Parts: sequence; structure tokens; C-alpha cells
Amino acid sequence: MQDETREKGKWYVVHTLSGQENKVRESILRQLAIENDDIPVYEVYIPIEKVSEVRQGKKTTTTRKFFPGYILVRMDLYKEDCKQVDEKAWYFIKDTQGVIGFVGGSGNHPVPLSDSEVADMLHQVTVQEEKVKPKIAFEIGEAVRIKDGPFENFEGNIQEIDNERGKLKLMVSIFGRSTPVELEFWQVGRE
Repeated sequence: MQDETREKGKWYVVHTLSGQENKVRESILRQLAIENDDIPVYEVYIPIEKVSEVRQGKKTTTTRKFFPGYILVRMDLYKEDCKQVDEKAWYFIKDTQGVIGFVGGSGNHPVPLSDSEVADMLHQVTVQEEKVKPKIAFEIGEAVRIKDGPFENFEGNIQEIDNERGKLKLMVSIFGRSTPVELEFWQVGRE
């Protein structure tokens, strides 16, 4: 983005058809390239995070949307007086294939995200980009089945979760005795 447009506009949440977020984003950007001067839309953003999982015995890292079914659009939705909706901008977004509508506010007057909400969300996404998160979130006390390793098919209860290292400590019954076993997230699954 250019520096002069960086400060323009407010962030709005736009509800899209599930699984259509990327298509909607691309469609908006394509239309902007055609009608660039007339439409006060500056940025379209889909917050994502990296998650790891095991598929067919191999650990893979994929991306997952933070808010499936929603995109964020930085735009000037209201005219200078801040009371009347800029119909060109409104219909530009609303008429995009796959868009359900704006979120927040009432009827034809959506409320933009506050600066603190935007800062929190962007910070959360930036932090998540640095670390890979497991696809499945575990809880202490949860019963899981070991999917890989020397204790495959054993069941255990989660005693500790180390998100930084991606490890779990389980209590597994081996020969009738509870034994602590440390495993990586991908080595266990829900029953």
C-alpha cells in the first residue's frame, strides 16, 4: 500500500459466504484496479494463522483463517459529514459476488472497528505468524489416544501442555502403573 492511503479509511468487517473469503478479496481487488479513482476502498485483509498437523504420517504446516466467513476492508464508507453512507462505496462492496453484508451497526449504518480492536487483531495475527500453532487445541485432563510412537494405541490423560515446544505430558497406564509420557501434539488425537 502507498503511504498516503495508509492513514485513510476505517476498518469494517464484511460477512462473506463461507469458504469464499479469498474469491471475494480477489474480486474486490480486481474491481478496484478497474475503477481505482472512484472507489474509496484502500485495503482488503483476511487474517490467517499457521497451524501444524500430521497427514499420512507427515507433519505439515498449513494456514487457517482466524475468522472464517469474514474479511476486513479499510475504506471510507461514509461521506465527509460522517452521517451519510457513500452509496458508491456501499454498493461496490455489497454487490461483490459472495458478500452477505457488513457486520455491526444497524441496517445501512455499519460501525467501523475501533482503533484498539484493529491494533489488537493485527498484533494477534503478527504474533501468530511467528509461531506455528497446533491444529487441535488440547485441555488438561482430556483423554487422548496416542497415534504414533512406541505407545501407539495407548490412551492417556493430559497432565501438562507446553504450547511453546508443541509437547504434551500424558499419564499412561503401562503394565498397570501410571507412567508420565511426553509426546508432541501431532502424536496424539482425540478418541
